[in-house]
Amino acid sequence: MRGSYAAREEFFQMTVSNICILGTIAVYLVGMLIIGFRCARKNESSADFYLGGRKLGPLVTAMSAEASDMSSYLLMGLPGLAYLSGVADVGWTAIGLAVGTYLNWLFTALRLRRYTQETGSFTIPQFFSRRFRDDKNILAVLAAVIIIIFFIPYTASGFAACGKLFSSLFGMNYMTAMIISAVVIVAYTTAGGFFAASATDFVQSIIMTVAIVFVLVFSTILAGGIDVVVENAKALPGYLSLTASYIEDTGKSEPYNLLHIITTLSWGLGYFGMPHILLRFMAIEDEKKLKLSRRVASVWVVIAMAMAVLIGIVGRALSNTGLVDQLHGNDTETIIVRVAHLLSTYGAFPAIMAGLILAGILASTMSTADSQLLAAASSVSENILREAFHLKISEKKSMLAARLTVIGIAILGIIIARNPDSSVFGIVSFAWAGFGAAFGPLVICSLFWKRTTLPGAIVGMVSGGAMVFIWKYLIKPIGGVFGIYELLPAFLVGLVLMVIVSLCTKAPSKEITDEFDRVKAMGKAK
Repeated sequence: MRGSYAAREEFFQMTVSNICILGTIAVYLVGMLIIGFRCARKNESSADFYLGGRKLGPLVTAMSAEASDMSSYLLMGLPGLAYLSGVADVGWTAIGLAVGTYLNWLFTALRLRRYTQETGSFTIPQFFSRRFRDDKNILAVLAAVIIIIFFIPYTASGFAACGKLFSSLFGMNYMTAMIISAVVIVAYTTAGGFFAASATDFVQSIIMTVAIVFVLVFSTILAGGIDVVVENAKALPGYLSLTASYIEDTGKSEPYNLLHIITTLSWGLGYFGMPHILLRFMAIEDEKKLKLSRRVASVWVVIAMAMAVLIGIVGRALSNTGLVDQLHGNDTETIIVRVAHLLSTYGAFPAIMAGLILAGILASTMSTADSQLLAAASSVSENILREAFHLKISEKKSMLAARLTVIGIAILGIIIARNPDSSVFGIVSFAWAGFGAAFGPLVICSLFWKRTTLPGAIVGMVSGGAMVFIWKYLIKPIGGVFGIYELLPAFLVGLVLMVIVSLCTKAPSKEITDEFDRVKAMGKAK
């Protein structure tokens, strides 16, 4: 009788906790939809839909850029990697990303804002085309194709994160969870465009911050305090070292050599080529406010990633105490979900906070996916249909094409991420390398090297993007010194070939160099 009562009591508590969690998530999802449909009223032209009419404030610019950057790897990928192998791999990755974030804001943001204003560009492919006076739009079309190729798996990583979240917490079917999440993202993105993506990103960044702080504090207390967490980590060979990695299969450590450190730091190079981040630089209302945006963005990124890494370390301690199951392989990416589930068993208010944590995971996913979908949509409707195919379509038809593109990419993303065993971190790393290598060298040379030519730009962009595939699938499997992250060799190949071809081809016209000099001569932001 007593056992039966206890079972009923446990069932009731779990039911209440699940209701609180689902209710919190439902409120969040409905809120995102409301923002999206309200922002739809502001879209009077395709320029508004794709770039918000360059009307973003400094705080929204900063947090929208970083929220769209910090995809599901912030709350799932980084903690999972820290849980699995310790500090070295995830630590050098985070350092590279933090440095890359700051340098991108410092050097790229202002020059890109001015150059795109000068050329009247509101998409990255369009800027490339107008920068080099590519009348045939070869560069714009190639850039648009690259955006579509790499944004599909990037979007897929977000859907995979949503599927893992709900399936691990509620036992919900993985595919069903992905589809529901995709429908919400597509709905507010197609309705509100850039305004909606930026506004929701700002809200989502706040939710992500609250989620990270609460998870870290709560999990540390449950684990027995900071001292217990540290002692547990010290007991694992190489776990807290930046020069060694913990290997779970053997229970031993392996050296994390200089080559690994350099290639891991190269994650930071990816920032210079991320279209969904670069768009935020272009959209700020006043270039003088970029300095404030840079400071806010840089500080937030450092704190957020540091706390994400700590969540993984604390999660390992929770597993050792038996409060959370021992996780292996790609399952380590669900550690924050397991902590949220544990939190939900402590009453109604903790369950609501658990729901907020899970909403934070959704926020990290959605804030990236919406920006990626929008960038891909603008590439299809503006750069391919209007500029490449010279279709005389109205503003309404252009936005319709963009919305259909969003739906199409979302469907392909779901198909790619249909395997529940797919790694969020693995998918993101490949797409990150693709954009970083294809666009990074071109963005830098376009903004800072006057001698860059159209043939050089084309060769550099294509070779960088192609080398990502070549290195990952043909060279990297060789192992040894070749087993490095594909971004670094691909970035260098793209940059070197761009310089060589530019020097071997006819110098840019006076019209192009004069425009470059005008942008360069513009006063610095105060």
